[in-house]
Amino acid sequence: MKVLYTWLKEFVDTRLSPREIQDALTMAGVEVSSCRYLGEGMEDVVVSRILGVDPHPNAEKLSLCRVTDGKGEYRIVCGARNMKAGDVVALARAGARLPNGMQIGKAKIRGQVSEGMLCSEQELGLAEESPGIMILQADTEVGNPLAPAIGMDDWLLTIEITPNRGDCLSVLGVAREVAAITGEQVVLPEASFAETGPPIGEIASVAVTHTDLCPRYSARVITDVTIVPSPPLIQRRLALCGVRPINNIVDITNY
Repeated sequence: MKVLYTWLKEFVDTRLSPREIQDALTMAGVEVSSCRYLGEGMEDVVVSRILGVDPHPNAEKLSLCRVTDGKGEYRIVCGARNMKAGDVVALARAGARLPNGMQIGKAKIRGQVSEGMLCSEQELGLAEESPGIMILQADTEVGNPLAPAIGMDDWLLTIEITPNRGDCLSVLGVAREVAAITGEQVVLPEASFAETGPPIGEIASVAVTHTDLCPRYSARVITDVTIVPSPPLIQRRLALCGVRPINNIVDITNY
């Protein structure tokens, strides 16, 4: 069971740090096997914008990119093909060290100086493979550190749930456990919504044949649903917690 610290704090107003939550849960019998800062290795990666893309004079498969981080301009030799002028990207300037341990330096590539690297999700440890460099949303503010800009300024707790603690198999369940340990307040999610359309009895019915085994069964009908990708926040949270985003219908049941 993986839980994001910022997600957990939406359900429990705790003053404990991620490390303190790890210790408190473990001492209470809910083992937290790891507590990892997701932005580790991204400290020297900054949000930047591509000003121009030109062919490399000595290599057909390479490009020369002019990039700005809001304070200066950099020339970057890049082998990806998915970028264009105006794109917002992740720039590792000379001197940066990436999450995979790669040290970025100023180098001459096929006769052209490269003052850093435009990073892909794979190089940042965000994906197992990437078709090209990471392209950020167009309104991402240039010059800011990358981790907060992409929601990685967060901690991931990995919890080992034993068979008798099924109540902790959700973010809200873990929040209840933290609240029970600390005496802090659980903040339940807002669940109000408007009901429209014909009575549910005209659309669907439920029959309970063994009331001793199932004393109550509830159902709700949702119609006119369009299958689309989930919002970026939901996709990111699910992916970081080890669940592959698929679409809004599947993702909301996992969320």
